Amino acid sequence: MFSTTSGAVKLSLVVVIGLTGLKVAVSVITGSISIFAQTADSFFDLLAVTISFFAISIAAKPADEEHPFGHGKVEDIAAILQAVLIFTVGGLIIYSAIRRIITGVTVELTEAGIGVMLVSIIVSIFLSRHLLKVSQATGSTALEANARNIAADVYSAAAVLVGLAVVRFTGLSILDPIVALVVALFILKIAYDILRKSFGGLIDVRLPKAEEDEIVSCIMQYRSQLVTFHKLRTRKAGNQRFIEFHLVMPKNVSVEEAHRVSDHLEQDIENRLQHTSITIHVEPCSTECDQCSVSCSLRK
Repeated sequence: MFSTTSGAVKLSLVVVIGLTGLKVAVSVITGSISIFAQTADSFFDLLAVTISFFAISIAAKPADEEHPFGHGKVEDIAAILQAVLIFTVGGLIIYSAIRRIITGVTVELTEAGIGVMLVSIIVSIFLSRHLLKVSQATGSTALEANARNIAADVYSAAAVLVGLAVVRFTGLSILDPIVALVVALFILKIAYDILRKSFGGLIDVRLPKAEEDEIVSCIMQYRSQLVTFHKLRTRKAGNQRFIEFHLVMPKNVSVEEAHRVSDHLEQDIENRLQHTSITIHVEPCSTECDQCSVSCSLRK
């Protein structure tokens, strides 16, 4: 049920809503700025999950007349919106923490805060791992951004937990806003990473080298039937990969045979890389037989 992109997003909504409500209550009770930082982060997680839900729904629509390449880039746009939200919450936390340092701080009922942070850490670990697993299986950039966003909560909640524990046993309440600043800086780093990767999808950055190597490996399996290949171009939109290249075939090969090789090659690539659209341009060789290893009637 939760192994699909839509199912994973629905699970995220339920979990994040629960954690946000819990943190709001405890931040009000304790007056802790570090817990408030975690609460604000969870609130923006909720907005991010909501954005992901709509983005994934739109991106899942098949290609149509107006969008012949599909709707995959909606996921990259959603991931950028998430990054902007994370930058915003990081800035708000820094502002609030600095104000608390200047005006003084008082933290009460630290035990309640410690308990909530423990719950948040455990739940966020399991949720982020599940979301990352689903995003890797489906290639969803929006879901991956969501997973990394929630994973950031684990580290920030751990920092808050340590800070509250120190405050509890030493009475040094000044540590609370200092921990909040550390959390904010980590949040900004996560936002930067998401933003950099998402922009790559919007400006058609090539597929990772490992994936392009898989494509070349598939092509080279047919080296006894083709002369060479060139003009390999790749890109990704959401979870959809687009691949195109020129395939040089022996001049005396029939159109039917060239088509058969292309079909088999496409299938091999799709078996290795899911959600792939492949365009192959077949062209004849230049009869420079001394540079060719294919056995055909043109070779002397």
